[in-house]
Amino acid sequence: MSQLMSDGLGLMGFGMGTVFLFLIVLIFATTIMSKLVVKFAPEAVPAPAKPRTAPSPGVDPQLLKVLAAAVKEHRSRRK
Repeated sequence: MSQLMSDGLGLMGFGMGTVFLFLIVLIFATTIMSKLVVKFAPEAVPAPAKPRTAPSPGVDPQLLKVLAAAVKEHRSRRK
């Protein structure tokens, strides 16, 4: 029983060590890739947002009022 337990603990240590080393390598690889992406492909500047305008003529103003009232009612019930 002692030999079997010793072999099991050795195998467990080897497996956990392998996983630990793999995770360390993965951390370094991810860090290096992140630095390369920032260096060679900088973040794109977002396009300026379009200002809000009045509803298009195809939208019924009464429908907008009903929708606004429904949203207001829903939000008041959630609180």
